[in-house]
Amino acid sequence: MRLLLTGLNGTLAPRVAEAATAAGWTVRSWDRRAVPPEDPAVVQAWLRAERPDAIAHLATGDEAWAGLLAHHAAAAGLPLVFTSTAMVFDAEPDGPHRPGDVRTARDDYGRRKIRCEDAVLAAHPQASVLRIGWQIDPERSGNNMLMQLDDWQARDGEVAASTAWRPACSFMTDTAAAIVGLLARPSPGVVHLDSNAAEGHTFAAVVHALRRRFDRRHWRVREHVGYVHDQRLIDGLAVPPLSARLPL
Repeated sequence: MRLLLTGLNGTLAPRVAEAATAAGWTVRSWDRRAVPPEDPAVVQAWLRAERPDAIAHLATGDEAWAGLLAHHAAAAGLPLVFTSTAMVFDAEPDGPHRPGDVRTARDDYGRRKIRCEDAVLAAHPQASVLRIGWQIDPERSGNNMLMQLDDWQARDGEVAASTAWRPACSFMTDTAAAIVGLLARPSPGVVHLDSNAAEGHTFAAVVHALRRRFDRRHWRVREHVGYVHDQRLIDGLAVPPLSARLPL
């Protein structure tokens, strides 16, 4: 079984590739230099030649690319997982957020993800649009909570952690396993994935737990209430809770 996986130069996709390979998939990556997403004719010809059995679209891109992949997957009867984000929801109105809630993003990133969600489901109603939160991993660079906190400490001399924010977040290995599971057992429509959904730990509690778990004794954690949001993504997939990975 051949899995087309976009985003392998990013943060989460390499973990998905590991999980997919372990599950028996042959993973094929997308080289944007050889196959520019902006050229539909080249994309369609390449997809026909590759003949994937499933597609997982994790790369950063616009709604045209997402829609093109969804259209191909629908025409070929393939499962498709597109990763979206908790950022489609603003803090007002507050969460926790359900799959059918009105998307209220005000920033460019969240709004772009909304457009991508719509493009995917318009072209392929049986696709899975998987909303995820901030990802955690001890090694991966990029948009990884642990590495971002390291950067905050280096940049600001402290890690500012709100006690009034309940973030959507999960360990990358759990998210990767869930994506591979969705490819094998598709769940059409919007799907939520959040290891903090049931327990509802605050960001400050998560930061302190990461500090202990990964020996970040040099972090100077400053608690505050400057950001208020219950960002949790509820009514979603069953995944290990944060407490299974962290000493919370």
